[in-house]
Amino acid sequence: MNRIESTFDKLKAEGRKGLVGYLTAGDPDVATSEARMRTALDHGVDILEVGVPFSDPTADGPTIQAASFRALQSGMDLPQTLALIARLRADYAEVPIVIFGYLNPFFAYGYERFCRDAAAAGADALLVVDLPYEESEELRQHMRPVGLEFIPLIAPTTPPQRAATLLADAGGFVYYIMVTGVTGTSAAEAGDVQTHVERLRRATSLPIAVGFGVDSGAQARAVGEAAEAVVVGSALINAAREDRLAALVDDLRGALG
Repeated sequence: MNRIESTFDKLKAEGRKGLVGYLTAGDPDVATSEARMRTALDHGVDILEVGVPFSDPTADGPTIQAASFRALQSGMDLPQTLALIARLRADYAEVPIVIFGYLNPFFAYGYERFCRDAAAAGADALLVVDLPYEESEELRQHMRPVGLEFIPLIAPTTPPQRAATLLADAGGFVYYIMVTGVTGTSAAEAGDVQTHVERLRRATSLPIAVGFGVDSGAQARAVGEAAEAVVVGSALINAAREDRLAALVDDLRGALG
């Protein structure tokens, strides 16, 4: 059993919802971003998404775009991101770590080398925002031998047949994007989330995490009722810059059980 499965099994046994937290590696510099990730983990993030900074993060809103820009300005790159993950793994042996990013840096690094080095650093899964399923096998063939899971993204506009295709060969958990658009700009109604998640459950047995636009404990509790976990990204970045990261994670964690 891998770390993602173990984490969701533990959460289920304890009657809690999972908290998936995203932070950008290298924002505003390596040391500060690592310290923030440690703060998030120490205060209750169950699964950490480590964002690889990229020059054109088209799926992300202003907050994560700005974080990515700051990280690139500080000189952050993929090798340093993997080194950061390795340092975190040394102290957080059981916490799942997902590498969140866009395809170009992975392609430039070389898929086989990247997958090997990511697994060696302690990553558990990849979430590649701009990689179409039909073109993913070139990367996935190097993920399987080293035990990396491929996290699928499902949107409200994804047709059921398309969702079934995406989920048939997925692993780890499903990331359900609650709203159309970019990260951190709007939030969905809890009732709508419930309807879509129930539909997804007919196509997969994987845990479902819902995200895009969650920025408070109350909101996390409401939308998290339907799923196994809630994903929070932009709100964590904003809180970190305002020196209230620990307080926000405490609020989210308390709301999710």
